[in-house]
Amino acid sequence: MDIFTLFTLAVGLSMDAFAVSICKGLAMRKLSWKNVSIVGLWFGGFQALMPAAGYLLGVQFKDKITSIDHWIAFVLLGIIGINMIRDACSKEEEETGDSLAAKEMLVLAVATSIDALAVGVTFAFLAVDIVAAVVFIGVVTFILSAAGVKVGNVFGTKYKAKAELAGGIILICLGIKILLEHLNG
Repeated sequence: MDIFTLFTLAVGLSMDAFAVSICKGLAMRKLSWKNVSIVGLWFGGFQALMPAAGYLLGVQFKDKITSIDHWIAFVLLGIIGINMIRDACSKEEEETGDSLAAKEMLVLAVATSIDALAVGVTFAFLAVDIVAAVVFIGVVTFILSAAGVKVGNVFGTKYKAKAELAGGIILICLGIKILLEHLNG
């Protein structure tokens, strides 16, 4: 997987965390580097952990389903992307307060990184340096989450739905790209 594709994937996966980070920033009366770092570390850490776990699961089944691996990647990325688009178009608002308590952040970090688990499964079927990929995804998510807290604190929830919509479209396009590359070559 080339660096551009990995970067695009990392940004797409980060959009849920970015959107929730905006909400966190909106709820914070006083913004500090400590709070920005806490949010970034929770989301970035879990966005790195989940694809690693998915990869380990996928490797267990790789030999049994190699002939359809491109279809699995296409379907998983498509489903994740469609769910992100549906969430972006939903009128329901997520409630997030300014609390950075471990229990709340754990729930949010897991909820925003479930899609990364499925992507990790697809990594098992692709030519991916998993260590570099998960570190890259974690760093990109950390940066975007930290930026999301600041954006939320300054601008509010104006861009939350657009971020989720963009993330969904990116993941669907990556799924199509993987499928087309396999079918053409």
